Amino acid sequence: MDSLYRDEQQSKIDESFVVPAPPDGIAQPVEREPIIGPTGRPWPDLPEPPPLTEHGPALIIAMCNQKGGVGKTTTTINLGAALAELGRHVLLVDFDPQGSLSVGLGVNPHTLPASIYNLLMGQDMSIDEVIGQTNVPGLHILPSNIDLSAAEIQLVSEVAREQTLLRLLEAVRSRYDVILIDCAPSLGLLTINALTAADRVLMPLECEFFALRGIALLTDTIAKVQDRLNQRLEILGILGTMYDPRTLHSREVLERVVQAFGDQVFHTVIRRTVKFPETTVAGEPITTYAPTSSGAEAHRTLAREVLARCRVA
Repeated sequence: MDSLYRDEQQSKIDESFVVPAPPDGIAQPVEREPIIGPTGRPWPDLPEPPPLTEHGPALIIAMCNQKGGVGKTTTTINLGAALAELGRHVLLVDFDPQGSLSVGLGVNPHTLPASIYNLLMGQDMSIDEVIGQTNVPGLHILPSNIDLSAAEIQLVSEVAREQTLLRLLEAVRSRYDVILIDCAPSLGLLTINALTAADRVLMPLECEFFALRGIALLTDTIAKVQDRLNQRLEILGILGTMYDPRTLHSREVLERVVQAFGDQVFHTVIRRTVKFPETTVAGEPITTYAPTSSGAEAHRTLAREVLARCRVA
């Protein structure tokens, strides 16, 4: 009796989903409704990129926003780890005197024998002596500490001071597929160096009103760098971070960003989660600390979207 009842119910369900045949008797395919992502746009197809047979030269991406606390460092670490999971060779450049990226990967900035500062000042050492490995295969770091804050003053008198970081990275560009530069929360000489060295700029944006206001100033600075220092620089996209779909404010800010910048906004959105502060204490990316968490999956999706936009495949 139970099987007869299930068969009867199934036949009723099937009948309700039957698509009527057209007059000519030829069945037509039924179009599926597109999946709408958190930005309110149809979700794109982001396939797994194929493995690489050789590496380099690297695409250099500057993670830039002059407002602090918008998720630049967290995004740099976790995006780099997600790209490394996809078989890419990645170098993370800590270009912030606070050294947060170094700390986030378990490096003690106070005990560094040498940092990126020593390289910028032209001291007698190679970049290989400063680059360090992480617990993620294929992910390396060029660390920084508070000494870097002096570089902004000391570089003022240098010839072609805006190209100092570019000259430094050219020595290792052939070894990596992607180089991510974690910029300081300012628009000073260090950030100008990063933008001059970069091929793309990714702007993490906290889904909060004050962060939204700073994007206009940042895009103006990028336009000046494109015009005067680096014509190949392009905006890779704006990434919504610290998004909380439960709050009306987060949803409104994200909606306004999409209205203002359109397709420049990434489809991927990084939601606020308690796991991110925990990873900083642990000194490792979220992809290894909590590999099945929503934050880890979001950065893996972001990595695929970045590769799709850059055509680094």
